[in-house]
Amino acid sequence: MNWYLEAFKKYAVFSGRARRKEFWMFQLFNIIVSIVLSIIDAALGIQLLSLIYVLVVLIPNLAISVRRLHDTGRSGWWILIGLIPLVGFIILLVFYCSEGDQAQNEHGPNPKLAPAY
Repeated sequence: MNWYLEAFKKYAVFSGRARRKEFWMFQLFNIIVSIVLSIIDAALGIQLLSLIYVLVVLIPNLAISVRRLHDTGRSGWWILIGLIPLVGFIILLVFYCSEGDQAQNEHGPNPKLAPAY
């Protein structure tokens, strides 16, 4: 849960780097919350809660995705490759699953070596 909340603390921070664990834990909690809200919406016969949630997490999701790309040594603009159907998704998935640069890169120091909070 801390990884999910940490992404919201860095709501619109597009600089720096994000570890794989931080990225994937955010995505996991995001999917769980989306499923729960979809079930509630289906029970109520509306789609309002899901829509509000998608709008709330849009910017944090973009920000953590860009920071994850930074960790692999890529520009955040690589996120736009996701607009290409299927091929773009596969390429981004490979980038998101790749291990980050061990040393400091142009986007900052290795987040694995950062002190724990």
